[in-house]
Amino acid sequence: MKIMVWHVHGSWTTSFVHGRHDYLVPLTPDRGPDGRGRADTYPWPDSVREVPYDRLAGEDVDVVVYQRPHELDLAREWLGRDVPGVYVEHNTPAGDVPKTRHPLADRDDIPIVHVTHFNDLFWDSGRASTHVIEHGVVDPGYLYAGELARAGVVVNEPIRRWRVAGTDLLPTFAATAPLDVFGMKVTNLPSKLGLDREMEVFEDLPQAAMHAELARRRVYLHPYRWTSLGLSLIEAMMIGMPVVALATTEAVEAVPPEAGVVSTKLPTLLRALDRYANEPELAVQAGKAARSAALARYSLDRFLADWDKLLGSIVPG
Repeated sequence: MKIMVWHVHGSWTTSFVHGRHDYLVPLTPDRGPDGRGRADTYPWPDSVREVPYDRLAGEDVDVVVYQRPHELDLAREWLGRDVPGVYVEHNTPAGDVPKTRHPLADRDDIPIVHVTHFNDLFWDSGRASTHVIEHGVVDPGYLYAGELARAGVVVNEPIRRWRVAGTDLLPTFAATAPLDVFGMKVTNLPSKLGLDREMEVFEDLPQAAMHAELARRRVYLHPYRWTSLGLSLIEAMMIGMPVVALATTEAVEAVPPEAGVVSTKLPTLLRALDRYANEPELAVQAGKAARSAALARYSLDRFLADWDKLLGSIVPG
């Protein structure tokens, strides 16, 4: 099967393109949001081919995987014809959440795939058919060393996303354990928070390098208030890190009690962070449980099998 998919979310796309199909990734001259082409910091297989947007009409695309509403118009324009499609909803609804209607809610020709059951529960998907295909992650292996009594956090654009990402909570956590932040646009974060001595940042590391550095930290902190389910959380669990996370959105399903502490109570989270940071044996034990849980629920094989089943129903044969 030949699948057209935009490079929007690097971690999710990395898992998706590890399937048995051919993947076409649009490319624009500026490599902007609508045409990034192949990833630079993620390992993608040779079955992923970047195609200039003005040559897509010459490709025999079987199905289009949409991730943003305007991609429906782009696909029609660039392909010059209608092609079966499916829409992946990565995000939690925004605004007046109980009343948030999905952009495809009035269509019944394009199925919506939610990446978490939380998304499926909270979005008003109208008459669109919906499916849940939970994340799958390429196993980085058990990398945990935990020699640094510090907490690792992975977040892109923490200043812009502020309360959504729980950035405002970081000084409170840093008073218990020093924090190191990995992601995009994190360079100015320590000075913005007044944590120049308590925080180190790592910007735009290749995925393997980020995993290696993250594994040196004693515990993984997931401070997000409102996100579907960060793939970085699952990756940290697979690496073998214990987790301290806000009990919001899908995190309560992803992290079992033996793998970490999930709560809406800041004092509870701070006590957990302190224990993991200062009790290495406890951290190792919880991290191994986290890895087992992540492998059982978020394996790449299960993820790709679920996608093959759905794509086969959209494009028979």
